[in-house]
Amino acid sequence: MVKAVDSIDANLKQWATPTQAKYMDAVNKHGSIRAAARTLGVCDTSIARAFKSLRAKAALKGYSPEHDMHHVVPSPFRVKGVSTYYNKKGKAAGQWVKSPLDHTKEEQVIKEFVDFLVHDARGLSPAVKTPQRTTSDLLTVIPFGDPHFGMYAWALEAGDDFDLDIAEKLTTGAVDSLLDAAPPSDTVIILPLGDFFHANDQSNVTPGHKNQLDVDSRYPKVLMSGIKTMRHIVLRALEKHKKVIVRVEPGNHDPEAKWALALTLAAYFDNNPRVVVDLTPGKFWFYRHGKVLIGSTHGDTVKHEGLPGVMAADRAADWGETKHRYWYTGHVHTQSVKEFPGVVCESFRTLAAKDAWAAGRGYRAGRDMCAIVHHKDFGEVGRHRCDIAMLQAV
Repeated sequence: MVKAVDSIDANLKQWATPTQAKYMDAVNKHGSIRAAARTLGVCDTSIARAFKSLRAKAALKGYSPEHDMHHVVPSPFRVKGVSTYYNKKGKAAGQWVKSPLDHTKEEQVIKEFVDFLVHDARGLSPAVKTPQRTTSDLLTVIPFGDPHFGMYAWALEAGDDFDLDIAEKLTTGAVDSLLDAAPPSDTVIILPLGDFFHANDQSNVTPGHKNQLDVDSRYPKVLMSGIKTMRHIVLRALEKHKKVIVRVEPGNHDPEAKWALALTLAAYFDNNPRVVVDLTPGKFWFYRHGKVLIGSTHGDTVKHEGLPGVMAADRAADWGETKHRYWYTGHVHTQSVKEFPGVVCESFRTLAAKDAWAAGRGYRAGRDMCAIVHHKDFGEVGRHRCDIAMLQAV
């Protein structure tokens, strides 16, 4: 049975949805849930459930007066736990509020902050002459398997040296070679598949498990190197292709840092309509070219076996209208191609060397980068590969 109430705490309204706010106003006006339900033409239990959900949401922010919780934490934090101690009279005498970052909001806050920083730097890219002879039937995709800019490896310990300068040289060298080799398609997709940066911030630990990372140089320098490298790549791509699409996937190493790269590129090339930097959030991205459907994700949240279902559910219309479907992923640093009914899933190698952690656990994969060419009717029709040995021989 739903209990009658005199009013609903007005402070709860700051966390209410439009429907919950409407229910609050009705209850406060009519004096009870039952009376409000009759006026609104809804079930009284629906209003009661709405208020229960609202109070739980408020409690996550630190507000629940009936439990002596009055200390609201600011966004993007959330309440993890509250410890209240009472005096001999049973009154609250003190309180500890534990408030870690709410990672569902952290990404949005960082995105908005970086967007503000680059606001005055929009449209600074130089003019690049549009190529006249390109092919609209073809699409070129250059997936970047986990570049790990900022990672440090010592050859005596890990087998190969790797630092910021090496990462920049290898990445620009590989993409330059692949752009030269690939045909002049109308469109090219520059597709870092996550973990572009080895560390998400200057704490130099992985965001999820807090594993210590081997990092080269100061963090601002790492960001500057990554941005400079991608800027070079986009400018080179503009020389050969009429349209350049950039999509930077979030990785488990750089879920927020990737926004510094993507937003800076979007601002820098804001004056060039031939460059599209995709800024949609989320773990999955899709692109359609005629009868070809491509999906990309880092690969840390869904294994290959689960990706066909994601594509079919998220792009049902495109799935039905296409014939050649592909998933491109990173994360594992090894080449793996699996064919499932209706879609081929592939993970890509990285140009980065092994760090001490990977070397000590026996990881021994090759290092390369590819450019994949798709025809709008026939799917993948060509592939160009740049191996680490080719780059080190230059």
